[in-house]
Amino acid sequence: MTIPFASYSLGDALLTVLEIFLLVIWIWILITIMIDLFRDPDTSGWAKAVWVFFLIFVPYITALIYLIARGKGMRDRAIQHQADVQKATDQYIKQAAGTTPVDELHKLSDLKEKGAISDEEYDKLKAQIVA
Repeated sequence: MTIPFASYSLGDALLTVLEIFLLVIWIWILITIMIDLFRDPDTSGWAKAVWVFFLIFVPYITALIYLIARGKGMRDRAIQHQADVQKATDQYIKQAAGTTPVDELHKLSDLKEKGAISDEEYDKLKAQIVA
């Protein structure tokens, strides 16, 4: 009776680690493509269905084509999504803190009256609050 692990060398272990790493990267790429695909409002439902069909049945070539053809758009959509999340978070924090744009404008006018900020700074900050 032999021990099955006796023939498992360091090279085999490193190869197994590499295979697991590549599998995780592959799953990560597929999830990223799916997230981007369904995040894109310009792509129709039928086009999304076709992409998903090919990602399931011809995954390697389809993923490569998707990354080449729509890679720049993926970056742009991810940046836009992050900006939207940041804006929503900022609005929530302002709401939870009880500050409204009117409160902020009032504070700005107080700072201007006290001479803590100049007229140019006041106009610049006011434009940021109103926007």
